[in-house]
Amino acid sequence: MTAFNSLLHPVRINSRITIPGNLFLAPMAGFTDAPFRHICIANGSDLCWTEMVSCEALSRESLKTKKILIRAENEKIYAVQVFCSTPESAAAALKHILPFEPFLIDLNCGCPVPKIIKSGAGSALMKNPQRIMNIVKALSDSTDIPVTVKLRSGWDAQSINYLKAAEYAVRGGAQMITLHPRTKTQGYAGKADWEKIRLLKAETDVPVIGSGDLFSPAACLEMLKITGCDGVMAARGAVGQPEIFKNTKLLAETGELKETLFSEKIKNAIEHLELAFKYIDGKVAVNEIKKHLCSYIKGIPGSAAIRNRIVHCNSFDEYKSVLGEIEEQITRALP
Repeated sequence: MTAFNSLLHPVRINSRITIPGNLFLAPMAGFTDAPFRHICIANGSDLCWTEMVSCEALSRESLKTKKILIRAENEKIYAVQVFCSTPESAAAALKHILPFEPFLIDLNCGCPVPKIIKSGAGSALMKNPQRIMNIVKALSDSTDIPVTVKLRSGWDAQSINYLKAAEYAVRGGAQMITLHPRTKTQGYAGKADWEKIRLLKAETDVPVIGSGDLFSPAACLEMLKITGCDGVMAARGAVGQPEIFKNTKLLAETGELKETLFSEKIKNAIEHLELAFKYIDGKVAVNEIKKHLCSYIKGIPGSAAIRNRIVHCNSFDEYKSVLGEIEEQITRALP
């Protein structure tokens, strides 16, 4: 396979700020907490976003919401994603965000979850590009921190308006646009239409980041190559395989696709487990880590039985015992 090292490069936001690389971890509710961001950065991610945080909840000084903003120890640059429905709530939330010293603040205009949409936030904003502009302007006018926007292609197949939404976002002051080229009604079904990323890049002056169906290093490089986007943002493709970032860099540099060994997957799972109990309260960590550990063991022989054991674990020691047994079995099986 041909090497594509030229596809990987820094992303310049403005004259003052440059992201050192262009492989990003997407903001995912319930997934991109500090432990997961930590392990993705350790595995080569150039920038990670927090789970989306509610501007309304921040304004109410919700302790639970503020915990989402905990910064990983290895996050030299750090990005926060917010969701809201009005410029006023966005501006009011800023004073609670700025103490965390984010590198970027992203506005979510793509979440398809019903409770978010009912509040007028997330992908509901795709129905009103003017409101996107107003919210971005309220943020941009109140801070020097670059404001970015994550869009979907539209509300449904009859209202594909990502180009207009992006135009209005940039008018409001957005300095980077991410596009997940599915509609709200598609959710995560069907295939992401990467051609829309290419068209957005051709029509937009600010950096464009592509997202959607990035489940392998080859897919990350292919999106960069065929769309000309400035960077890519892996979401579900990084869950259970944070090594997707370093393997993408290796593929770009050498043209060789590195197969992830089961031993590496378990090593990452154990590290992630330890990070979860380091950053998160023990009782919460017990529940939050289950979904991640179940993702790590996909493809490992006997994964169904292992998954059953993991879902019944109720402490750090129980998780560590299960993973330790798997690691030992894999080690014994090595030649």
